[in-house]
Amino acid sequence: MAASLGAFVDRLLRPLHHWVWSDFDRRVRKLIAFGEVEGDGGRDILRAAELTPDPLLRRLYLAHAIDELHHADLFRKRSSALLRTRSARSSGLFDATPLPGGHGLDDLDIDGEPDHRLLAFLHVAEKAAAGRFAIYREVVDDDPATRAIFEEILRDEVFHMNYTYTQLARISPATYRRHVWRARASRLWKRYLRFAAVIAAVFGTVMLTLQYFVLVPPFAWLARRAEKREPAGWVPIPRERAESSTSLY
Repeated sequence: MAASLGAFVDRLLRPLHHWVWSDFDRRVRKLIAFGEVEGDGGRDILRAAELTPDPLLRRLYLAHAIDELHHADLFRKRSSALLRTRSARSSGLFDATPLPGGHGLDDLDIDGEPDHRLLAFLHVAEKAAAGRFAIYREVVDDDPATRAIFEEILRDEVFHMNYTYTQLARISPATYRRHVWRARASRLWKRYLRFAAVIAAVFGTVMLTLQYFVLVPPFAWLARRAEKREPAGWVPIPRERAESSTSLY
């Protein structure tokens, strides 16, 4: 249910995905960000291959890590190629990328994690990435080279999604479904926290702006009014004040 809900939301946001990828600058930013995420994920999975005691998982993790590092290289090369053809003028009014992407392996600390939790997390992350990359492949029809990259990566993501589920069922035959549901719930919760942080930042910005335009003008008006009551120029010192003009006190 959680997976189908995520896919439904991604499909619902397809026009927004199309808007993000339709702008040249945003497209380059997304590709650069994907390269960084895939590279970080590859290094994390290499670390998992070092730590796992299971020889079969070690081989699969190594193959997975090689794929992720290859994906990072593809994204970096494509973004560099696009940057070389970039015009001096930007056509986008908004260059940020409001939609999530990649796997989100930064959500998991590899050290100290048991294999069953890592496999469940990887399965959920790869399945979400596969669904999202399928949408990206559709919205970049005007860019055959980028579309070909997504098609190649999508085939790898399907393999990653399948092997993680198979191996999770192998090492935890009685509880593998529970581990997958926990991984989905954790992913949804962390996504909610990110969304809540964005909403809080927007709300804080709006409130500070309102305070600036609502509270500052009355104080400025009172200051101007007080200024008018002050005499202009030098003010004579009363004779009864006998302080020395050369003293500091």
